[in-house]
Amino acid sequence: QVKLVESGGDSVQAGGSLRLSCAASGLPSSTCMGWFRQTPGKEREVVATIASYTGRTYYADSVDGRFTISRDNAKNTVYLQMPNLKPEDSSMYICAARFGLCPDRWNSATMYVYWGQGTQVTVSS
Repeated sequence: QVKLVESGGDSVQAGGSLRLSCAASGLPSSTCMGWFRQTPGKEREVVATIASYTGRTYYADSVDGRFTISRDNAKNTVYLQMPNLKPEDSSMYICAARFGLCPDRWNSATMYVYWGQGTQVTVSS
């Protein structure tokens, strides 16, 4: 049984930093894992994804160059380092996973099979 458990969300002021963690269990060695975020009334949008085998990373334009996704395969954990947070980064951050390599449509929520419950990030100005 696959399980994804997120942690690390908090309330911070603009310019602050957070590191989110997603601890996975029940996944094979080759997976594509990532972070999405969703606010009420809006579609779930990708933040970043990473492939376990290759370590290749993918970022949404809105966070590229600012956030960093990484993973520790030994711990089956994916991290999202978020420095210089902005109020528009406020959202529920949700971990996602699928078996195998990251697909061409890596930024589509429909490509991911397994989801966590999410961790809330709130950035105040």
